[in-house]
Amino acid sequence: MDAPVLELRGLSVGYDDLAVVRDVDLTVNRGEIVALLGANGTGKSTTILTAAGELPPVGGEVRWRGTATTAPLHVRARMGMCFVPEERSVLMGMSVRDNLLLGSGGIDRAVELFPELRPLLGQRAGLLSGGEQQMLTLARALASNPVALLLDELSLGLAPLVVDRLFAALRRAADHDGVAVLLVEQQARRAMAVADRWYLLRRGAVAAQGNAADGIAAVESLYLGTE
Repeated sequence: MDAPVLELRGLSVGYDDLAVVRDVDLTVNRGEIVALLGANGTGKSTTILTAAGELPPVGGEVRWRGTATTAPLHVRARMGMCFVPEERSVLMGMSVRDNLLLGSGGIDRAVELFPELRPLLGQRAGLLSGGEQQMLTLARALASNPVALLLDELSLGLAPLVVDRLFAALRRAADHDGVAVLLVEQQARRAMAVADRWYLLRRGAVAAQGNAADGIAAVESLYLGTE
């Protein structure tokens, strides 16, 4: 069996002397979507930032395709890791076309994934709606043919129809291109609609884990305990 694309082993992360994340074990395999769930302040963003190489662990390790790594994000990006942070990652003063050219996948592939962007190519990204900006962000990320895609609160502040469109693109990338996806989400129901497996963080530690067959009711009953 192939090694997981991304694996966290006993991962602990802290700011100053405060441990925010403790002893987290998590795996993401090729072609699957894994949701990292939990209420605000449970350590989800800290975990994914460390997995991406933006924060150093204070314990445990991050393993990339079977090998431990301490490389920063820009090095991991060259190895096929793509990270989409919570904040909008488009350049507002540049056109949609120029934003896409900043990625390694080019315009044609991005527009193939999101045809909605074609009539917007000449517009400044700052004039797009929030949903269109996230489509632009995700199109640029997926067009680069990543090995793994890490996303922090992709659906934040977006209308349900837009979220469905974004998540459908993630599902297709996992199923058809074998992309390994780690998806941080605060809203369990949205995440469970697309994920194969899930982990629930509570006070910086994994409180539960399971797969899509568990059903949303079971997951939400656990999720309520994170508040």
